Amino acid sequence: MKRAKITIVGAGNVGATCAHWCAAAELGDIVLLDIPATESMPKGKALDLMQSSPIVGFDANIVGTNSYDDTANSDVVVITAGIPRKPGMSRDDLLATNAKIVRAVTEELKRTSPNSVIIVVSNPLDAMVQLCQRTSGFPPNRVMGQAGVLDTARYRTFLAMELGVSVEDVSALLMGGHGDTMVPMPTCTSVGGIPILRLLDEKRLGEIVQRARDGGAEIVGLLKTGSAYYAPAAATAQMVEAIVRDKRRLIPCAAYCDKEYGVGGYYVGVPVVLGHGGVQKVVEIQLDPQEQAAFAKSVDAVKSLVATMDKLLAG
Repeated sequence: MKRAKITIVGAGNVGATCAHWCAAAELGDIVLLDIPATESMPKGKALDLMQSSPIVGFDANIVGTNSYDDTANSDVVVITAGIPRKPGMSRDDLLATNAKIVRAVTEELKRTSPNSVIIVVSNPLDAMVQLCQRTSGFPPNRVMGQAGVLDTARYRTFLAMELGVSVEDVSALLMGGHGDTMVPMPTCTSVGGIPILRLLDEKRLGEIVQRARDGGAEIVGLLKTGSAYYAPAAATAQMVEAIVRDKRRLIPCAAYCDKEYGVGGYYVGVPVVLGHGGVQKVVEIQLDPQEQAAFAKSVDAVKSLVATMDKLLAG
């Protein structure tokens, strides 16, 4: 059976850790790519990871490179390239620089892997995935953003910490844009089958939701010189697994919505069925009036972010 070929663009903390998760799970052969200015760095990380295979016990071929030619005919591509957030920097501050990076990366991937599925991780996520799809011209179901898996994981973690229970028993959903305007779904949140509002009052739940919204900024503040990478990389690897193994996972991610939820042609966080070929279906659920209002506000924020990006790129 032919192994999947997985390319990860950006060999920094998120990219290299994503390669680690994917290799350990034997999801396929991996190409770790970074810009020529990094010289042999991706080769060093790839070789180091490859040498862990006899210890951990996985079979995967892992190579590092500065050339897109080595990524040709990839099945799945993960884009982590871009500058990371620094303390005091919002996702919007990253917009102009990372838009140019993601556009250039996508143009190369369109040339070398025209049949691939692309997962965008670069921030600000909602605008970067929109730009990637436009630049590639790929069908929208083959381009998506990693956001909802990470946001939901943070939400579930904080709920488990609050209640003193296993995270395995916490089921939750967040929708909307990635970051400050993400929308909690209390009606889709439960612990061991018990609705969350039977275990927590609305005030405390709201505080936990806000911590999930600020999850990335909290880690940036603690690290001082970097941003989160373990959880973002693990979330991305889960999406890669769903695609290469056709697991048809029902998980949230930044997916293209037109008529769905009345979005009108933008990438926003929604629950999807993820499997072979990418997003197989956007799952539409009934929102209560409060959830609908919050989701509409979040979609407006995404539209504003994309409009700002378009102006910056046009200039």
